[in-house]
Amino acid sequence: MIQDPKRYTITAALPYTNGPIHIGHLAGVYVPADIYSRYLRLQQKDVAFICGSDEHGVAISMKAKKEGITPQEVIDKYNGIIKKSFEDFGISFDNYSRTSSKVHHETASEFFKKLYDDGKFTEEVTEQLYDEKAEQFLADRFVIGTCPKCGNEEAYGDQCEKCGTSLNATDLINPKSTITGTTPILKSTKHWFLPLDQYDAFLREWVLEGHKNDWKPNVYGQVKSWLDDGLKARAVTRDLDWGIPVPVEGAEGKVLYVWFDAPIGYISSTKEWAAREEKDWEPYWKSDDTKLVHFIGKDNIVFHCVIFPAMLKAEGSYILPDNVPANEFLNLEGNKLSTSKNWAVWLHEYLEDFPEKQDVLRYVLTSNAPETKDNDFTWKDFQARNNNELVAIFGNFINRVVVLTNKYYDGVIPEPTEFTEVDNATLAEMQAYPAVIGSSVERYRFREALGELMNLARLGNKYLADEEPWKVVKENPERVQTQMYVALQIAAALAILSEPFLPFTANKLKGILKLDTRPDSLIDMGIVDETLSYNDARVSPQNLGWDDVTKRTDLLSPGHHIGAAELLFTKIEDEAIQQQIDKLEATKTANEAENKAVEPQKELVTFDDFTKLDIRTGTIIEAEKMPKANKLLVLKVDTGIDVRTIVSGIAQSFKPEDVIGKQVTVLVNLAPRKLRGIESQGMILMTEDKTGKLVFVNPDTDGVGNGEVIS
Repeated sequence: MIQDPKRYTITAALPYTNGPIHIGHLAGVYVPADIYSRYLRLQQKDVAFICGSDEHGVAISMKAKKEGITPQEVIDKYNGIIKKSFEDFGISFDNYSRTSSKVHHETASEFFKKLYDDGKFTEEVTEQLYDEKAEQFLADRFVIGTCPKCGNEEAYGDQCEKCGTSLNATDLINPKSTITGTTPILKSTKHWFLPLDQYDAFLREWVLEGHKNDWKPNVYGQVKSWLDDGLKARAVTRDLDWGIPVPVEGAEGKVLYVWFDAPIGYISSTKEWAAREEKDWEPYWKSDDTKLVHFIGKDNIVFHCVIFPAMLKAEGSYILPDNVPANEFLNLEGNKLSTSKNWAVWLHEYLEDFPEKQDVLRYVLTSNAPETKDNDFTWKDFQARNNNELVAIFGNFINRVVVLTNKYYDGVIPEPTEFTEVDNATLAEMQAYPAVIGSSVERYRFREALGELMNLARLGNKYLADEEPWKVVKENPERVQTQMYVALQIAAALAILSEPFLPFTANKLKGILKLDTRPDSLIDMGIVDETLSYNDARVSPQNLGWDDVTKRTDLLSPGHHIGAAELLFTKIEDEAIQQQIDKLEATKTANEAENKAVEPQKELVTFDDFTKLDIRTGTIIEAEKMPKANKLLVLKVDTGIDVRTIVSGIAQSFKPEDVIGKQVTVLVNLAPRKLRGIESQGMILMTEDKTGKLVFVNPDTDGVGNGEVIS
């Protein structure tokens, strides 16, 4: 671990441009990375927060084929959506680039060529899966099959997303091409490989010995498992027509494998940023006093903790990551998030449905962050955290402070009188929070850090509730001046310390408290005398930082004017939440209908077999639930030839009162069978519609009475 680094290079996993950003991406990578970067900037640290679109993955080609457009059209479409979503959500990247950019193609090609010239690759002719119908080799995501480790039948050619095992396409059992659905053959092809086994000793010393105590257990454990299983050479090139061409002779039709080119995107994005800022990019990647931190999801651990470090070590001039604080997965309403199945809360749609509520989602995702285990996002929890925490605790405290200040002092910070032991203890506790919160952030425990921020808001609420200035003001107005002064300092501290977690809220609160007011504007407004120095003016200094909360108890000085009260947060009503739940239910229904397998044809029957079936029209005249049975209804059906009892397993789809009077189709000559002690004397014919809903198989009932034979 680097002590007191001179600068920080912070990277967030490059999102695939085959779809928009969803809450799983935010919770796993981008919100924690943004919290960390904003926190460091508040301490005046030199930070380069880097990201960009990963535009060469096989997923891009798959999306293009599915939508009938070119890969370039796919990446242009989704890069625009992703970039705007990040901007609107307040992710404070210093640079967001693209791996299709010229600077990235040059950087990745130079990196490959350096390793190639230094003899770091091995050249091998191997058997790879080939789709004869599509006439192409099948890269990882173009193959699906059974995982040899866990038996998952939907494992990809590079990884099983169920058990997390990294695979080669040839490892799969019963592989199928996702392009044509055919079974691929093996065909010889030449590629270049990075011999990871040669870096085993280096990785063991660097990770297992060097980071045993400071890396998260899930990260350390996965790396150890990989090393213990034995490292194998990994191809760095692929037979594809989309990607960065391999920059050596004899490599026509081959591109750099995406896992090799994508992490180099961090470097090329840094170059792009440095050129714009007129800085030297190299210290951010090649200086020992730089702290490099990768924020990723758990499915990228092996690439950032084994493969990319091996690449950097092979190149020889780059620093290695100081930490890789990967999170686990976030599920949605009990099910795994899925881009292909549209089972997600998409960021751009959230921003449309909940305008000006960016911080609510940031808060919920951080409060429920999957830092040590998979967690579940539910809309009901989202609503509860907003209404019961942000509104009732944070927002309530600020509103009371601002309203009372405007009511008692016309919005001017009062001059405190004598400080009591409670006042001093409260201010001292306030001053301790930057260190407490900062300690959690620096250990990548963002959920814990946010909890401490909310404890500061609770401190303010408790102070007001205990001191009751609204009662004391009638008897001892001088005492209330101190009470309100103390409460206002907590409000100012919240405005500063909340910025990494709730940037939009912090900005709004600074506006209310006028923490961002500049001296010139105060002079123009006649609030301060231009002959006074800024330090003498009875106003708060601008650009208060993290450490000011620790050092000062006059974040808001007496005489400073604050603004009128505004609600920081508003309640989210049941109707808005139900709309989101209904949207997911519609998605679930559509997925079930799409994925529902058509029953195969049964064995052949003769015409004589068919004529034995006596199918007639009937009407349900009575219906009741079977006692102690969730699925069964007991029906009385007029079949035209008699009234008989039929037990039907439709209770989860129909209420008894809903089916009375319903004309139905009945198999009347089915042999009787006892169900729960009641003899069922026939079968009502049912099926499912295209949405999966159970429906009756009905005859054309116009003018048809009970007992008519259906033939």
